[in-house]
Amino acid sequence: MNKIGICIIGLLMGNCYIEAQTLTLTDAIKIAQENSLDAQIARFSFMSKYWQYRSFKAELLPSVNLGGTLGNFNHSVVETRDFESGRVNQVNNNTMANFLTLSLDQKIAATGGTISLQSYLYRLDQFDYKEKNYNSQPLRISYTQGLRSFNSLKWEKKTAPVEYQIAERNYISAMQDVTIKVTSLFFNVLATQSDYKQSLATVEDRERLYEISKNRLNLTTTTKSEVLQMELSLLNARMAVKKNKITLDEAMYDLFSYLRLADYENADLLPPFTIPDILISTDDVLQKAINNSSHGLDQKLQILEAQKALAQAKANKGIQMTLSSEVGFSQTGNTFGAAYSHLMDNEIIGLSLSLPIFDWGVSKGKVKMAQAQLDMVKTQLEQSHLDYVQNLRKKVTQFNVQPTQCKDALRAQDIAVERYEITRKRYEAGAVSVTELNTAQQEMESAKAQYISQLSSFWNDYYTLQKATLYDWKNKKDLIVDFESLIK
Repeated sequence: MNKIGICIIGLLMGNCYIEAQTLTLTDAIKIAQENSLDAQIARFSFMSKYWQYRSFKAELLPSVNLGGTLGNFNHSVVETRDFESGRVNQVNNNTMANFLTLSLDQKIAATGGTISLQSYLYRLDQFDYKEKNYNSQPLRISYTQGLRSFNSLKWEKKTAPVEYQIAERNYISAMQDVTIKVTSLFFNVLATQSDYKQSLATVEDRERLYEISKNRLNLTTTTKSEVLQMELSLLNARMAVKKNKITLDEAMYDLFSYLRLADYENADLLPPFTIPDILISTDDVLQKAINNSSHGLDQKLQILEAQKALAQAKANKGIQMTLSSEVGFSQTGNTFGAAYSHLMDNEIIGLSLSLPIFDWGVSKGKVKMAQAQLDMVKTQLEQSHLDYVQNLRKKVTQFNVQPTQCKDALRAQDIAVERYEITRKRYEAGAVSVTELNTAQQEMESAKAQYISQLSSFWNDYYTLQKATLYDWKNKKDLIVDFESLIK
């Protein structure tokens, strides 16, 4: 296993020192997706959405609840009214109350009601009279149902799964953001690394050519001006080395700081010279983007939220009614056993309602506002979808010219390098001036920079399309994540 592989495994230990001599773009992407701060934030964000979804699913399941009051001691003076004379008396109260309720509750999403199966026991100790009383309801079934009220759980059943699907796709998309970020940093280092290596080679060349020019001056085959110009070129090359080294160090720090790796001085980045010969169809990109990305789900969720707001405004308008009912058994007694003997029927049913007589059109206005908001969202989403499709078309067009651009840039680099070598040899032979040599060198450096720039554009455009479609166009497969392992 190479040292980069060992480093990637070492990320799980929380610390890694890179010792590899070469680092490829693929290596950098793997490390970034495991170790970068952005990757960690994406994981935490997904986990938050996951537990939010789990909490919603738990609300659909029955819940067992235990409630009550223990040791509620009350020693005070209280008012009592004689039921025959109506006289109010102040009497001493010295009691302690205890009660427990065990319930099994289930929310019903289809109706918005709640059904409960309960068992209740109450004990009251009256110390002044040395008495104790029990009140029990061993079994009680209750049901509460809002009539014409807003059913929030019903709407959550529609929106929660969509939100979780969006969270999954957003996580994959966030990993592609990491890929794009590290690709940009990687090629920034490549560019500065190329400039630094070229400046070192230039110094070596200029030192040798400067000695040649001095020898020519002694032989009177060149002029003092030519020698001074060569010396100036050497001094500029030496200054360029120092400047390029500082720039390279800064670029290396930015990359490896993002990767959260230490001791990277020996790392040497290897450019991805191999360009896959890919021509992507616009129709394929549109299909994959619509099927795989969160774009369609985002639009669906916005529509659902607007429809939910409209439904809530309509439900809150007009008469409000709540049906409450319960059936079971109850008993009272001075002993625990008596409270559970000869149980009596216990049935309660009631309907509560409220009706605003006149609210100055507030409820009607809220409905109109919600309807207008829904219409506006639909219109905005139509335009947003058109812009989304057009943007994808532009990205495909831009990407499809990149392979040719890279090939042309590579050929231009080869030509510039060959021309510089020819010019340098001609200078050594005394056939060209220092100015022509410097011009050839500048053209070579520009061609090398242009080639790296084109490589950067290709891979950035490629990963941008990969993010938009969540599809690996090289290997012809959808981007997937083992969310079960991620959750664990």
